[in-house]
Amino acid sequence: MNKLFIVIVSLFLITNAHAQEPNQVQDTLKVEQLGEVLLRAVRVQEDDPVTHSNLTNEDFENRNLGQELPLMMNYMPSVVTTTDAGAGVGYASMRVRGTDATRINVTLNGIPYNDSESHSTIWVNMPDFASSVKNLQLQRGVGTSTNGSGAFGASINILTDERYENPFAEISNSVGSFNTHKHNLKFGTGRISEYFEFNGRISTIKSDGYVDRAFSDLFSYYLQGSFEKDNTLIRLLTFGGKQKTYQAWNGIEDLDVLENNRTFNPSGMYTDENGQIQFYDNEIDNYEQTHYQILWSQRVNEYWTSNLSLNYTRGLGYFEQYREDESFQNYGLNLLIFGADTIQQTDLIRRRWLDNHFYAGNANVQYSKGKLEVNSGIYYGMYEGDHFGEIIWARYASDSEIRDRYYEGDSKKSEFTVFTKWTYEIADGLKLFGDLQGRFINYKTSGYTSDLVEMVLDEDFSFFNPKAGISYKFNSANQLYLSYGRAHREPSRTDFREGISTPEKLDDYELGWRWNPRRGIRFNANLYYMHYEDQLVLTGELTDTGRPIRTNSGKSYRFGLELDADLQLGQMWRIIPNVTFSENKNIDFVTSKDGELVNLGKTNISFSPSIVAGNMLLFMPMENLELGLLSKYVGEQYMGNTDSPKSKLESYFINDFNISYRWNQMSWAREIHLSALVNNIFNVKYISNGYYYTYDDDFSTPGVVTTIEGAGYFPQATINFLVGLTVKF
Repeated sequence: MNKLFIVIVSLFLITNAHAQEPNQVQDTLKVEQLGEVLLRAVRVQEDDPVTHSNLTNEDFENRNLGQELPLMMNYMPSVVTTTDAGAGVGYASMRVRGTDATRINVTLNGIPYNDSESHSTIWVNMPDFASSVKNLQLQRGVGTSTNGSGAFGASINILTDERYENPFAEISNSVGSFNTHKHNLKFGTGRISEYFEFNGRISTIKSDGYVDRAFSDLFSYYLQGSFEKDNTLIRLLTFGGKQKTYQAWNGIEDLDVLENNRTFNPSGMYTDENGQIQFYDNEIDNYEQTHYQILWSQRVNEYWTSNLSLNYTRGLGYFEQYREDESFQNYGLNLLIFGADTIQQTDLIRRRWLDNHFYAGNANVQYSKGKLEVNSGIYYGMYEGDHFGEIIWARYASDSEIRDRYYEGDSKKSEFTVFTKWTYEIADGLKLFGDLQGRFINYKTSGYTSDLVEMVLDEDFSFFNPKAGISYKFNSANQLYLSYGRAHREPSRTDFREGISTPEKLDDYELGWRWNPRRGIRFNANLYYMHYEDQLVLTGELTDTGRPIRTNSGKSYRFGLELDADLQLGQMWRIIPNVTFSENKNIDFVTSKDGELVNLGKTNISFSPSIVAGNMLLFMPMENLELGLLSKYVGEQYMGNTDSPKSKLESYFINDFNISYRWNQMSWAREIHLSALVNNIFNVKYISNGYYYTYDDDFSTPGVVTTIEGAGYFPQATINFLVGLTVKF
């Protein structure tokens, strides 16, 4: 019944889009606005009753020196970032309100970016993407309806570069610690024959990484052509990246090594025939991803606007590993028998491949007249993925042949989404917000996993996600809002492999106050309560590819207060602080300990610090010169859900220093921009991420089962720097 209701409402709005109002267009409505209208289906406006923050390219331009996009978002409210290689180049990820990357919905121009199976966002597959971002919106909590996997803690809606009115060229180069260097070229034709424009970017980034051998060799590009005439905007985009990174997802388990050699990387380690420790030089992740998008925005008249988006994404790559003493049985190979001798194991080098295709399309219409605004749309996505593994070398090859695949598995995932949302101002300053969404998913798999376990699934999920809110602006400076959102989320491929098939459910309540008494002063306060059923919390454990393992925790909640401000203090000073205080609890957490199931009662949810704070203190002593002290505090957190001291990550407080100067009085160039970033200026030895695991030992003492605990850590870089020079023509 819910599904039918949403479909009827949406189709009614779409089919009546051209019949409701006369074809009149106000001269003041410029086509330039159509790019922003494209994202109205997944974004909210400033005074909507949804907790959000906005960030533009100008906000992080001074720090965009080669680090991944999550690092540019590090000082937004409730955000915690971490990197595998330790210095922000290569694999980087973020958490928001304690929720990990698999539950943060990311869209690029309204198209889902999260991987359909893992639900993760792999930012390193789009190196230097920050240089092609026009602006982004971070919605915390359930937020508004979006495309792709449901937001279960946050959503990030990104708008890429649009058209440029005038021709330009930019050359950027930066260098820094750990042999890091970035080279970037941007260009644009400006308007051609009034209607057309082309622009693009090409980038290369290389770094040795803070962690041993954790190098990154990255290439990316962004190309766009646009056509604009009257009330029509059509954009054709292609962008992609190719990354080769040495694996650094194993962390450090030995505390003595962590204390005395914190850059140690165990990846690729093996023992040679002389008993000497060696490291395989090609223990790499090698992946290429290409995106193609067609975006068509059409203003029908002064009340109606429509958008159509089509996308194709191609991904292909592998990771390579040297493995010692691997059993033939684990690869489906026969034992080798030589007379009385039997060989059961071999050293080998393997590659695990992912070959995938993602097709997506969405269409929506927006109606806006007077006090009413309605946005309705549909989305369909299809994912096809092939998983397979190869042995490319073995000391003893058994009966294998070259290019044999020791496992193969296929997967298909389809998703259909339909939504209708509206805002209506029922009185001066009093606005109602409603949002109805249906998600309908089918996920099929066949073949075998990398562990040679058969994985055959055919799962259907149907979710109804209602949202509602009210906001009241009782004077020009003060606004209150209250909202409720319901969300569901299906398990990921890794969850299914772990035997988890129950979807998550979330009820999110948000109460906020926005205070903006005059230009240069802004303050936001938000109280949230997120109640979960069957939340898939991180156990702390990782798969052999570094992916987090999760488990259903029954009932749990996140309760917090977020405060953030932006204060212009005179002509020279600006301060942008934020702090989040939260309680994140599993209500009745059951775990296995010493061979028995134990109810631990209320425990802390893993990777959920109770205090997260950030601040940007900016000083402008003269025109075109800006100095910034950037601070981040993350409170202590547990890597598991049992409150075990072994799983605790200590709090840390980090400060970076940023300097920027611009010359713009030259005849031969439009601007020269010099920027420098000194990270961790007080040389703090800190750890931002790790893992925690347990296993049952029933061998040490016969008849007695003892739970053994272990942990690993990902140390981050001590003091390091980046300096860049951009010349704009």
